[in-house]
Amino acid sequence: MTSIDRLLRRKAILALAVGGALIGGGAMAAPGAAGTPATGTIASGAGPGWPATISAGEFVPRVTNPWFPLKPGSVWRYKGLKEGTKTTDTVTATQRTRKIRGVTTTVVHDVVSVGGKPEEVTDDFYAQDRHGNVWYFGEETEELNAKGEPTSTEGSFEAGVGGARPGVLIPGRPRVGLVGRQEFLKGEAEDHFKVLDLKASVSVPFVSTQQALRTKEWTPLEPGTIDNKYYVRGVGTVREIAVKGPVEKLELVSFKAG
Repeated sequence: MTSIDRLLRRKAILALAVGGALIGGGAMAAPGAAGTPATGTIASGAGPGWPATISAGEFVPRVTNPWFPLKPGSVWRYKGLKEGTKTTDTVTATQRTRKIRGVTTTVVHDVVSVGGKPEEVTDDFYAQDRHGNVWYFGEETEELNAKGEPTSTEGSFEAGVGGARPGVLIPGRPRVGLVGRQEFLKGEAEDHFKVLDLKASVSVPFVSTQQALRTKEWTPLEPGTIDNKYYVRGVGTVREIAVKGPVEKLELVSFKAG
């Protein structure tokens, strides 16, 4: 997940504290009951229209979806605003992997800095199934103080633990109107996406194109906020902006393929 996604999730957690297409065919089913499934099979949080369970055998070793390629060594650098403050975000697809319920996930390292100092450091876990769908399996995140010391791990979760389930971040074959759930942990992580456009215009410091994939993202935990994301083939996420709610945005300023 990106810094904006995590920001929205933390706001939703704080507030609580004080149709789609099948993957590879099969019967339409809603997600199964919460719990920790056996190794090698896991309840899906992707929502109605996606498989209720997924198995490790359905996944491939690397994430190669052209809209979200995670070739190890690739580095994306973003600049933008977070709660009105200038922010930089450096995302690196690492050589590291992590096995979650039998699925080998790619570890993506994300560092959000404000005023030149790291404020949040996260490892995100992604995997791709044999149909090209990119799944999100969770994250380990730390918020840092001005001295660079960890102050919170709020927002961390792992699919299969405590009722958390993986979700689909990017479908293998996007089509306008396709809807899915990107993650699921009841009351904490309930982000959704909808494909809005396959030929969207977008211009950021790194690239300009009229062939971008544009999605809408939202969470029922924060109904006053809606985010739009833009993806470019062979690059990945190039822009995200809150189109409803607090002013938040990130734009890609540089990209180095691994």
